[in-house]
This record gives sequence, structure tokens and C-alpha cells, in this order.
Amino acid sequence: MELIDTHTHLDFADFDSDRPQVLAHSRQLGVRRMVVLGVYQRNWQRLWDLVVEDEGLFAAFGLHPVYLDEHRPADLLELGDWLTRLQGHRQLCAVGEIGLDYFLEHLDRARSHAAVIATLKRIHLPRGGIIHAFAGSREEAREYIKLGFKLGLGGAATWPQALRMHKVLAQLPLEAVVLETDAPDMAPAMYPGRRNSPHHLPDICSALAERMGISASRLAEASTRNACELFQW
Repeated sequence: MELIDTHTHLDFADFDSDRPQVLAHSRQLGVRRMVVLGVYQRNWQRLWDLVVEDEGLFAAFGLHPVYLDEHRPADLLELGDWLTRLQGHRQLCAVGEIGLDYFLEHLDRARSHAAVIATLKRIHLPRGGIIHAFAGSREEAREYIKLGFKLGLGGAATWPQALRMHKVLAQLPLEAVVLETDAPDMAPAMYPGRRNSPHHLPDICSALAERMGISASRLAEASTRNACELFQW
């Protein structure tokens, strides 16, 4: 079973003590490729240095909304410089992590999906992307899919209390989903309170496949195919 972790933060200090072992263990379990997401300007170089040392790692550079207090207008210009300079490199695959994130309690979350969908419709992107940690409704999923986006599914949907998402999972078209861990965050239900890791992806795949009423191998195959199509691998 070959898997692609489409959203990790392997550059984070959480992995400094055992990163080579995590990578080796993940590959033994079938997680062959992993996308490492940038979150602020000061981690881009560290992320890129990590990625270019391993042909199975791929980079995305972005400005995570949780770090609003750290971002500066000049960071957007520098992001453009990074993307221009590395354009065409096989290990640069996306812009991210970007968007809206309502982990911060003081932000208004009432219309987050509606706001994102409206923005995407307005700007007409030439290529789609991944809606990371998708937890929306079936109708919201349909809108993202029509815009050419894949839905990132990970540990959050494995928890017993994610009842609404369990209902949505069973209705999602396989051609629209990709798997992710968000490691070291968003640990799945089978590893509560532990550091999440790409080597948890097979267990996440199995748990989600059960909720979707299909085999783990079928979900893995679809996710891998969808990720390769999206990233043009």
C-alpha cells in the first residue's frame, strides 16, 4: 500500500531528535512521499534545506494564518521571490499553508467556508489545491470539488465525536480526497495525546476507509492517484 502524506510539518523542532528514524519508519510502512508546509518566513530556509536532502520530500511555502502577529507585508514579497526563484524545481509543489484558520478563539468563524469559496470563485485560480483538514458539509465539499480542489482528510475525522464528519465521509467521491497527517499536530484517535507522525498515515487511512465503507487499499490507491494528479507528479 503506497501512501502520500500531503500535509506535514517535518521541519518543526518536534522532530529534531528523531527525524531520520521517523522518515525511515514511514517509508517502511508505505508512506513514500511527503509534502512539508511552510508556515512563516523564518522557517522557509530550514524547510528547503530539509527537503533538498531527501528526494521523497516536497516543499510548499506559505504564511499560516495562526501566525498573523509574526507576518509582515515584506513577507509576501519574499514569498514571491522564493516561488519565482524555485519555479520548475521538482521538489517545489505548492503554495501553503494559507487560508483561514479559526483555532484562534478571537476570530469570527461563522462563515469561514463561505468566505473561502467566494474568494476562490472570484480569483479563478488556474489550478486547484487541497482544502487542508476538511471538516465542512457535503454542500461545501461539492463547491470545493467544482473549483478543482481536493479535500484533505486526516486524524480529526477518526475521532468518535466527529459525528457530522463521519456522515460526510460516506458521501465524498473518492476522486476528490487526499490523505494527510498535519504532523506533529492533529493526532488520530488511536494515538491520543501523542505526537502525530507520517508513520500514522496507514492507521488513519484504515480508520477513514472503515467510515467510508471501503477497503484501506482502495482509499490509499485513490488518495495517491489524486495527489499525483494534483501535484503533477
